[in-house]
Amino acid sequence: MSATRRLTTALLACLIIAPVQAWGPLGHSVVAELAQRHLSPAAEAEVERLLAPDHTHSLADIASWPDQIQDDPAQAALWKQTRPLHYIDFRTGDCNYTPPRDCKDGQCVVAGLQHYVAVLGDRSQSDAARLEALKFVVHFAGDIHQPLHAGSRDDKGGNTYQVQFEGKGTNLHRVWDSGLLKTRGLDWQAYAQRLDAQGPVSMPLPIVPLDNPYAQWAEESCRITAETGFYPADHKISQAYVDAELPVAEMRLREGGRRLAEVLNLTLE
Repeated sequence: MSATRRLTTALLACLIIAPVQAWGPLGHSVVAELAQRHLSPAAEAEVERLLAPDHTHSLADIASWPDQIQDDPAQAALWKQTRPLHYIDFRTGDCNYTPPRDCKDGQCVVAGLQHYVAVLGDRSQSDAARLEALKFVVHFAGDIHQPLHAGSRDDKGGNTYQVQFEGKGTNLHRVWDSGLLKTRGLDWQAYAQRLDAQGPVSMPLPIVPLDNPYAQWAEESCRITAETGFYPADHKISQAYVDAELPVAEMRLREGGRRLAEVLNLTLE
């Protein structure tokens, strides 16, 4: 069995094991830290080796880099190339992944993860290429678990759905990127500790007939956005909305961290 097939099979099995910018810097750092806490010794050693040129050993430190390059003129070409890989637009309301329709020419987060996981696991690649791949894998694993990075409405992932939140005008995407999480008043270290202390997360059941774990993660996110009440009808983010949706956001962080750890453990074994 090929390495790619073994990874896919193991990740699909992980979906039923109970032990496991989208998010703003806070959410991305939390997902990365949750993953790092559950790396195997071999994966942890390889992560530290790859991160050494960046003078860090923390996945959280590089988790937002794929967003940050948009402000770096030296990375303009890479940003243009990878920008479509941060999300997926489902073209119909059923949230069923159909690659030719939803990920044409590999331009979506599902294909982005597939590509960069393959580069990360290819020991014939340079360390620089594999480090760059690691940064994208960590980031895209967060992105794909943010529901509005995989929606089906024609509102640019909630960016054009205006809402009132904490007395100010904003949009639903920004609320899910950072607004909901910030209501906890925690930094990323404390937030990760809070979520990790809840113990192993029960993973969602496989979605038949999918045989692509990354597509499953995207479909899960899409289906969350389709649930009644996700889009507040009165365009107001009330305390009741926060009480209902913050646990959903936190579960996606936990699932993202669990799955990212599994990807890195399998890829860097």
